[in-house]
Amino acid sequence: MHWRRVLAATSVASAVVLGIATGPGNAEVSSRDRPGGTVNLRLSQAPQHRQRVTRTKRHTSEARRKEAINSNTVGLAAGRIEGAPLRFAAEMARVLDDGDNMRVLPIVTRGIFGNVFDLLYLRGVDAAIVYGDILDHFKKNPEIAGIPRRINYIASLFPAELHIFARPEIKSLKDLEGKPVNFNTHGTAAAYSGPIMLERLGIKVDAKFDPHTIAMQEMKKSDKYAATVWVSSKPMAPFLRGKWPEGFKFLPVPYTDALEYYMPAYLEHQDYPALVPEGQRVATIAVPAVLAVYDWPADTERYRRMVRFVDYLFERLPKLQNEPGYHKNWKDVNLAASVPGWTRFQPLTDRLERAQRERPKALPSAARMGLPTSSEDVIRRQVSRAAPGDPAEQERLFHEFLEWRRRQQQ
Repeated sequence: MHWRRVLAATSVASAVVLGIATGPGNAEVSSRDRPGGTVNLRLSQAPQHRQRVTRTKRHTSEARRKEAINSNTVGLAAGRIEGAPLRFAAEMARVLDDGDNMRVLPIVTRGIFGNVFDLLYLRGVDAAIVYGDILDHFKKNPEIAGIPRRINYIASLFPAELHIFARPEIKSLKDLEGKPVNFNTHGTAAAYSGPIMLERLGIKVDAKFDPHTIAMQEMKKSDKYAATVWVSSKPMAPFLRGKWPEGFKFLPVPYTDALEYYMPAYLEHQDYPALVPEGQRVATIAVPAVLAVYDWPADTERYRRMVRFVDYLFERLPKLQNEPGYHKNWKDVNLAASVPGWTRFQPLTDRLERAQRERPKALPSAARMGLPTSSEDVIRRQVSRAAPGDPAEQERLFHEFLEWRRRQQQ
């Protein structure tokens, strides 16, 4: 019997060693499985299998979440942190947010001019805020072909007014002929829109592209700069703080047929109390800021993503227009209005046509969708803001704009 006790002890020791090697719960010695005093060892692989299944499920769930977040996130190139485009982008992000179903990611960029390159080339950028005259600039650039075909628009967002701030000896635009005029640094809105505007007005200047902060200080001391040109939504902070010597002023800018991409506007006392006398205003022009999108092929994921974006914007625009706390210029956004020289993004055209079919009687008032009855409504609101309290001037501007648009459509 001695050899039997040795065999039993050896079996138990082996079972213990195997239990340690395979981990807790994988080896079990049961007295119920010892017929005739023999130890019976059972090895179970179930816990390891459950761990593998759990890891697989977790990885599958995370993959689905990652896919949902990326498929429904729209990268929106906005502009510099101090500019109006970033505020509009942030407000869109707030209102269109719908968890993993829709997210707008505003992006601080080098500037509204550089947003075109980001829209064309930068990964993760699906839409961008640019100015309406950007196409005119790139039509002359042989290195980037077909811009009007490659970039479409979704909406005109807000006007950016032209500010020409001049020294005392400069009395009119004609006085700027051949003079040094600063357009801020390359890449800014003024640096590309400003020269285009003056060129269309027939004014040839000695263009400078230095930081405006430097040029503005130099203007107080010498005639190194006859004027500075700014293109942004009014009022602009640099003209609200500090005092300027007698005679510094904004130059009036006439609206002419040559200004294809622009609209009439005014700088008023309420905008710049220290520079525009009460009861007076300075005529100027404004360029619309455009929500632009790359014209992706219809069978791509990025195209489908922008279709979802259009649907969300269409449905939630009334909140931006009617609830307090959002920029006042949202009230003038009309998704049915055209932008001169631009092609509308096809999904928006489809959405507008579907709305007409579904609610033909409700569309003219379109209060529930935030759409004015026609583009004329938007023009009337713009001219009323340009000439407040002056019905005769509003009517003159309104008919002037309609006549210009009629000639453009011939």
